Amino acid sequence: MDNVYRGQRHIYDLTRKYYLLGRDRLIDELQPPVGGHVLEVGCGTGRNLIAAARCWPGAHIHGIDISAEMLKSARAAIARAGLERRVTVAQGDATGFDPKALFGVPHFDRVFQSYTLSMIPDWQGAIGEAVRHLSPNGSLHIVDFGQQEQLPGWFRAALFGWLARFHVAPRAMMIDAMRELSADAGGRLVVTRLYRGYAWSLRFDRRRR
Repeated sequence: MDNVYRGQRHIYDLTRKYYLLGRDRLIDELQPPVGGHVLEVGCGTGRNLIAAARCWPGAHIHGIDISAEMLKSARAAIARAGLERRVTVAQGDATGFDPKALFGVPHFDRVFQSYTLSMIPDWQGAIGEAVRHLSPNGSLHIVDFGQQEQLPGWFRAALFGWLARFHVAPRAMMIDAMRELSADAGGRLVVTRLYRGYAWSLRFDRRRR
């Protein structure tokens, strides 16, 4: 991943803002408790971390990414924003990480994954790991490419073909996987199809047992 992002990290946010739709909507809906801990899995350049910190000034914001190159950009952006005290990042694998070792916290009140599952080979493992580290009343928020359900077939074919060039694969089974996880974990799942299915937004609320 470092080889991929060593150059891309400098223009990543500029090029992605036009088609990674629904990210700010997700951040607005996080609503973490005051003093709570929020984690972004696959934080990249830190764009979403900074937005979350500004939107929710009472929360502690954390991010992990497997790419050390992307984290260089994230740390620089966080420093420029003057948010070093409230936003911390660490190198970590979405499919296996230790919150205590990375950030000194046992779990998170909110975890979000923004356009990361379509880039992670073991995307189901990444979902399971995120849920595993939720607090008893925590929630997982996901936004990623949908299946373009209400858009023209040519658009879907062109988009998916273009995304494949960057090793991005929209997960057709993402909603089904989340429904199964929700049933097993005893939580509540809310699914919203955005922009005629261009993106899917999923929220899993964990219920205290």
